Amino acid sequence: MYSKLILYFNSLLSSPIDSEEIRLIKEIFKHRTVLKNQFFIQEGDVNKLTGFIVKGSFKQFYLDEKGEEKITDLFIENCWIRNNESILKNIPSSYYIQAYRRSEILVVTQEDAEKYLLNEPFIIEICRILLEKKSIQLLKHIYINSLPVAKQKIKELENSRPEFFQEFPQHLIASYLGLTKETYSRIRNGIQKTNKLF
Repeated sequence: MYSKLILYFNSLLSSPIDSEEIRLIKEIFKHRTVLKNQFFIQEGDVNKLTGFIVKGSFKQFYLDEKGEEKITDLFIENCWIRNNESILKNIPSSYYIQAYRRSEILVVTQEDAEKYLLNEPFIIEICRILLEKKSIQLLKHIYINSLPVAKQKIKELENSRPEFFQEFPQHLIASYLGLTKETYSRIRNGIQKTNKLF
């Protein structure tokens, strides 16, 4: 269970974490199984946990005035889940994070992170790298959603996050891109037919 998190950390760092750092990780991070459709956090809750997805996937969304889900983010294995604003400001979450399928995660409380992890040099380096990666992902998502043509949005997402198309159904990806599922389905089918010709 912990080997995946350790491998993930080592992939980011200039030198592998040592045995004492591994011991600390195993002591602080706790395993949790999240069933399909179970919430990691709900709107109105104050986020107290950060989770690393070992296996499974999650969706982040809010409900519009009609009560329909609007996807703001999608998470797969080796991704982190948490509501940054809620956890850092200690305020209620404005959205939901829900398991798309049964998932195995490793969680750490904000209290334990602040007490035991945030002064560790390897965690400081990891947080810096993750902040950079998240900023790039956010800018990419903003860019994709700003494209005027739906076909461009789909192709850009296929290039930047191809794994989403293996994990999530069309209606979730459509919502993530700000498209109706009908528009998404029509354009995606057209792209696939074109690809088969070449």
